[in-house]
Amino acid sequence: MTTSTTFLGLGAMGSALAAAALAAGRHTVVWNRSTAPAQALGARGAVVADTATQAVSGDGVIVVCLLDYRSVHEVLDPLAAGLAGRTVINLTTTTPEESRELARWAAEHGVTYLGGAIMAVPEMIGTPGAEILYSGAGVAFEAHRPLLDLWGASGYFGPDPGMASLYDMAMLAGMYTLFAGFLHGAAMVGAAGVSATDFAERQVPFLAAMTGQLAGYAATVDAKDYTGGGQQSLRFTETALAALLRAGTEHGVDLEVLRPVHAIVRRQIAAGFGEHGTARMFESMRSTR
Repeated sequence: MTTSTTFLGLGAMGSALAAAALAAGRHTVVWNRSTAPAQALGARGAVVADTATQAVSGDGVIVVCLLDYRSVHEVLDPLAAGLAGRTVINLTTTTPEESRELARWAAEHGVTYLGGAIMAVPEMIGTPGAEILYSGAGVAFEAHRPLLDLWGASGYFGPDPGMASLYDMAMLAGMYTLFAGFLHGAAMVGAAGVSATDFAERQVPFLAAMTGQLAGYAATVDAKDYTGGGQQSLRFTETALAALLRAGTEHGVDLEVLRPVHAIVRRQIAAGFGEHGTARMFESMRSTR
């Protein structure tokens, strides 16, 4: 009997994952609510299931890549009775607590659960730049490593099923605020007739250079030493941010990206830490649990 790899959900990412499995010669079963993505993979050799129930009727690992946490339950809940003894690898974007709840649900139904967080866009799947973080059942990670490594570099973050998602959310926070900052800057120079493309030619290498400072910030945070020499003070940063806000106003740019950062800096200064390093903003953000 041929062991199958079953894919539930064939958006851009799910389709890329399934295509990589097909390219590696794996017996691949696919299902999606809308039929077009499944038919496209069927033309490449996948077995197209008409229903999710039919898709999971065989054997092998089940890869879930759907819209969100709710979608995972909507698809898997009706299948629960037939999933005992199977392994589910969930690559849907979920919060840490949602991932933990799904792992508990899986355990209640005799299902082995491995959660994953994809640190790539669909076009990167199967290339050296792709990375997927996993946590949950270590036995599933080891057993299915040949499949996982088809998609990108695979990292295991321990038995807590929410840990991969936690890293995912934390890394995406940096990405989205970076994108927002770039777009804010593009809006500023755009008011003077500069194209976003021209702005990017200067901004990209500048930001790449600035990310080199992250390791230093991290060391400062871990040591909780915000008074060491060479750190840009919160007071200096507040002055710079205030100027940025004034410049944005002068050019008619919305200030919602910068205002929260300015507010954090001002709170730290008001608490008496104006001469401490800017990395002290972490103390306003960190969990107090």
